[in-house]
Amino acid sequence: MAPPASELLVHHDAIRANAAHFAASTDGRLMAVIKADAFGHGHERVARVVLDAGASWLGVASSEEALALRAGGIDAPILSWLNAPDADFSAAVAADVDLAVPSAAVLGAVSRAAAQLGRRARVHLHIDLGMAREGCPREGWSALCELARELQLQGSVRVVGIMGHLSCAEIPGHPQSRLERQRFVNAVLAARRRRLSPNVVHLAATAATVTGDGAGFGLHRIGAGLFGIDPSGSSTSLRPALSLVTRVVGSREVEAGTGVGYGLDHVAEARTNLALLPLGYADGVPRAASGRAEVLVRGRRRPLVGRFSMDMVVVDTGGERVRPGEPVTVFGPGDAGEPTVAEWAGWAGTIEHELVTRVGARVARVHRADAPAGSSLGRTA
Repeated sequence: MAPPASELLVHHDAIRANAAHFAASTDGRLMAVIKADAFGHGHERVARVVLDAGASWLGVASSEEALALRAGGIDAPILSWLNAPDADFSAAVAADVDLAVPSAAVLGAVSRAAAQLGRRARVHLHIDLGMAREGCPREGWSALCELARELQLQGSVRVVGIMGHLSCAEIPGHPQSRLERQRFVNAVLAARRRRLSPNVVHLAATAATVTGDGAGFGLHRIGAGLFGIDPSGSSTSLRPALSLVTRVVGSREVEAGTGVGYGLDHVAEARTNLALLPLGYADGVPRAASGRAEVLVRGRRRPLVGRFSMDMVVVDTGGERVRPGEPVTVFGPGDAGEPTVAEWAGWAGTIEHELVTRVGARVARVHRADAPAGSSLGRTA
């Protein structure tokens, strides 16, 4: 069988180091967020790495994600926080999955599912602090707490947590974070006045944990940080955990004046060599980075030229004629001079999170326990 044309290397040692860093900095109050299949890179395998490194909880979006982890043998506490009122809450409650509730409709559905099972559902009341996204609007918070208290007395639910999310945490010291922190404190106090006794309250995700703007509460929900991404740009302690590598599938020498790609946006200024790479926007290479991005070829950065296609991009290798099969690093930790995910995000005008989650299914995932030092495609010299 031919080797894969492209691989995304998932470096377990980097994920483990990042998880251990956050576990230490939060005194063990780390919820490792592995939603969207651990950002697209294998939630079950990543779950085992982060739990071994000190995470005490796992966080996901949908209950289906939580159930998949349970089916894979993961028995750590799991919180699911994005479910419609008609979700399969019975399966989640039966699997001991904690559920966030942002509304009376969801709380009622969870309560009914638990009552039918003869069990008590563990819920985290979710308050919207200002994003107008998920979470209970502040004007409805008192009513939600009162309903939760009533259902708790009936025995169908137990309020074990309260959660919120900061809207501007990626900007250290932003005044909105101070305002939303106070709103969260008020929400917790309002819940306690209604005789609810959550044993965990959680506000901070990666950025608010790094900057400290979310400090002083319970769990810290770390997702992007596990993969070395700091939305605030203020940490020097995180290690990039992903490398995207591919192989040259063709090369040619061209004359000055040769156009490249759709629209012939790029025209060679002099005689040069071009190499074809079997990656395109269907594989997650952002088309918006056309004309700006670089890759690492034979230990040297070379520009990608022409518009990116669905399945392929072209790299200008200058005076070097590379051979089909030679390895090329698209992004990585940067230790060998290769572009980083942060650089690619800058070229594409987006965030690192989007790039690492959009790597397509045609790219093989290769989980590695050792440090980033090349790949099964071969080392770049």
